[in-house]
Amino acid sequence: MATPRLLFLTGHLARPRLERILSGLEATDFAWAIADIGVKVAALATGDIIERRLQRPVEADRVILPGRCRADLDRLEASFGVPFLRGPDELADLPAFLGRKGGPPDLSRHSMRIFAEIVDATAHPVERILVRAEKMRDEGADVIDLGCLPDTPFPHLEATIAALKAAGHLVSVDSADPDELARATRAGADYLLSLTEDTLDIAREGDAVPVVVPATPHDLNSLDRAIEKAAAMGIDVIADSILDPIHFGFSASLARYHELRRRHPDIAILMGTGNLTELTDADTSGITATLLGICSELAIDNLLVVHVSPHTRRTISEHDAARRMFFAARQDNALPRGYSNTLLQAHDVKPFAVTPDELAEMAATIRDRNYRIETAEDGIHLYNRDIHEVATDAFELFPHIEVDGDTGHAFYLGAELQKAEIAFRLGKRYAQDTALDFGVAAPRDEEDRTRLEEAGHTLKAKKKGTPAGDGGEGR
Repeated sequence: MATPRLLFLTGHLARPRLERILSGLEATDFAWAIADIGVKVAALATGDIIERRLQRPVEADRVILPGRCRADLDRLEASFGVPFLRGPDELADLPAFLGRKGGPPDLSRHSMRIFAEIVDATAHPVERILVRAEKMRDEGADVIDLGCLPDTPFPHLEATIAALKAAGHLVSVDSADPDELARATRAGADYLLSLTEDTLDIAREGDAVPVVVPATPHDLNSLDRAIEKAAAMGIDVIADSILDPIHFGFSASLARYHELRRRHPDIAILMGTGNLTELTDADTSGITATLLGICSELAIDNLLVVHVSPHTRRTISEHDAARRMFFAARQDNALPRGYSNTLLQAHDVKPFAVTPDELAEMAATIRDRNYRIETAEDGIHLYNRDIHEVATDAFELFPHIEVDGDTGHAFYLGAELQKAEIAFRLGKRYAQDTALDFGVAAPRDEEDRTRLEEAGHTLKAKKKGTPAGDGGEGR
């Protein structure tokens, strides 16, 4: 197979650094070349500029654009006859983006099923449950789990199951009441949580797949008997040995999952993660990553996810991101590093895209009055043709700002400097005119991104006689 050829588009400012990064890559499975399209910052190039200035024919298998270049990729591919790909926003992220095969990792696949529980389903009308279910599906849920409340009637159980099924959802029902579980399977539920060796006969009444648990907490032998009984009945089951909270048997419960897999190498297993995410006052992304790492190693392919506490508001999305990242890493027989930053919510692996020396070098090339704002390990950098100041507190930079009474420009600079300080203190990546990236904790869609970029350039351009700035180095 021929070696893939990648062509990187860049501008004058970033070309030297792009060459250093590509030349410094370890052994790769691709060849590369660079095309300087004759602009200062390629990230600001339009599709028209690229079509006029990129030499034809393109002797490459793929063309990599800077991440902030908003040119239409489909139009460029049709014009040049080769695929165009948008790279990372920052050059510092290019090695991770490229991997060994010259493209981003494939995060479209996973091997885990997410059951998202509506814990108080009995208390809500069908219409409200449908709204919540749709939101859960958008966040990554595969199965909507109806959580029943003890001693609380669920008269609309059948109607709820029917409505969810009509909307295209898979449905599970989680109840300690055998009568509710029997009603659920007769109504067409897909899964029943949770049966034991004593209640497994309920599964005969329909086609729902039962999730079996020990009849007595922590009793793996009871779970073994339930699994054996289901096999004798010709019923497929999912087994759950139950994850316990910290200080109430957490480590022992992990050992039970390990033993369950040892005893039953081929059975489907479910882990409910809520006893950790809900009952621990800690950001849930790290907890989720750790638990799903265990699930990945033990081939636990079913996850019961709960959101009750406000601090777990993104837990479904976090589970979805983690299962995709771990699947890709496992396929590559690799550590789960460099695949995705969606779980890096408070801190980034590489918080600074450039060094102080590189910033000083770039600042020396600036010939206009537009303020550039960047961060490095020594603080917040504010520079234009006249100044280059560094501070760790945004307010320290106030005396160095001149906006000639332009309140819009003053507002813009204040907002950007405060954002830069937050990023610097947390160890997050900062890029001018771009929202801070908190992964799945605070997702932003493409419309938000475009609006922020356009607002930044518009406000900078309002300063009379000054063209819009380039927002930093770009590519």
